Amino acid sequence: MADKQMHIADVIAYFESWCPPSLAEKWDNVGLQVGTLDQTVSGVLTTLDVTEAVVDEAILYNANLIIAHHPLLFAPPKKLDTAAPKGRVIQKLLKHDITVYAAHTNLDIVEGGVNDLMADALGLEQKRIFLPVGHQTFKKLIVFVPKTHEQHVKDALHSNGAGNMGNYEKVSFVSEGSGYFQPNADAQPFIGQAGEVERVEEVRIEVLVPEENVKKAVAAMIAAHPYEEAAYDVYPVEMKGKAYGLGRTGKLPAPMTLHELARMVKERYDVQQVRFTGEASASVETVAVLGGSGRDYIDQATHQADVYITGDLTFHETQDAMLAGLCLIDPGHYAEKIMKQKVADYLQTGFADVPIRVSQVNTDPFRTI
Repeated sequence: MADKQMHIADVIAYFESWCPPSLAEKWDNVGLQVGTLDQTVSGVLTTLDVTEAVVDEAILYNANLIIAHHPLLFAPPKKLDTAAPKGRVIQKLLKHDITVYAAHTNLDIVEGGVNDLMADALGLEQKRIFLPVGHQTFKKLIVFVPKTHEQHVKDALHSNGAGNMGNYEKVSFVSEGSGYFQPNADAQPFIGQAGEVERVEEVRIEVLVPEENVKKAVAAMIAAHPYEEAAYDVYPVEMKGKAYGLGRTGKLPAPMTLHELARMVKERYDVQQVRFTGEASASVETVAVLGGSGRDYIDQATHQADVYITGDLTFHETQDAMLAGLCLIDPGHYAEKIMKQKVADYLQTGFADVPIRVSQVNTDPFRTI
């Protein structure tokens, strides 16, 4: 995707093929926040939060798309006062034609997202989902293609998310048969003549497609298909794919003390400080990680891990966890900034000629002394 005239919509479509909005929690507000997707993209800035300083940074670098983890508009505003901080931010975005897009809980949940990044930064092994919330769903796409174009169409499908099952890629079923058709006077057939019945040796290609990739796969198939009118069907299937959910659990490569792990969390997450609860000398090995605010899931962590790493812990909940024998490490909410580089790297693989930058603005509201 090296076209310099790519639109913001193209960038978002590519991003959503990895991180679909359908994964977001129902209470969340993800997707387009401010602006329009219908303009040529001049540059992209990835950030945890959208503040006025971040908008100024986007203006400086001529980036007209900001992709944030935390929604700028989490709840519908009752008024838009441009003298107030948020209103001033929105006014500046509109004045400079900058679009803001948010990927929040969907970026937490998706494979390779915030929680995987936080777990991988600590080298967790035997990693699994901490709080499962659902399973990937599929559609079956069936298309009829002349035998001469079988591989060309399959390549287009496989390049756009079709035919992946677990640890297997480029999975398809192909059967042979005969296709019959009669072009009318207005047709411009790839094969055959108007008014004459034509028989063509065709193949029936069947592939499973993750539901979030169906539109992209169908569009790619139609573009690759030689016929003026491609014959295809899309069916729902009951088969469930990989589970998805919030947080991750796993084991450290080797047991370490709680104090050692707390120091490693501070270093690997690049945060100003961490708080921890438990005996500093306690040996820990199994870890649960949940980016952002995970205080509501302390009970679940008690049954799955020696230590729970999450942000925004409060006094009484932490005290209860300590009495239950669960160690806690709180690196703060800002640890989620780990997503900025990953999102930038992912987008750069699809848009090599689009300037994509990681915001250098520190949006952490806390300072330590």
